[in-house]
Amino acid sequence: MPRGNASQSKVHYQGKEEDFVIYIDDIESVQKWKGDRSIPLAQVVSGFKIFVTHKHGAQNAHDGASKSTLENEFGTSNEDDCMIKILENGDLQETETHERQGPKNDSMGSRQAH
Repeated sequence: MPRGNASQSKVHYQGKEEDFVIYIDDIESVQKWKGDRSIPLAQVVSGFKIFVTHKHGAQNAHDGASKSTLENEFGTSNEDDCMIKILENGDLQETETHERQGPKNDSMGSRQAH
């Protein structure tokens, strides 16, 4: 995952019962992969983990997808096959992360000398 003000790319797939998200290295690598399937998935995705959003969209909290959820949506619990379907049919999204904004430690008060 990127830190600081780096960009974060993901693919959002809206399924029948759940929304699925996978994180990718960048949008360009997915487009290259779509044109040349000999490129390994490891060079496209950032970690082999599929997330579900419980129908709350791509910007909210994510939980790991269970095998039964994958089986119900994609007809298989093989994560590689599910990732391929998500990459083929999902929406590519890129956002800027602003991880280091706002107060850093509110409990320290004004930090004035007493």
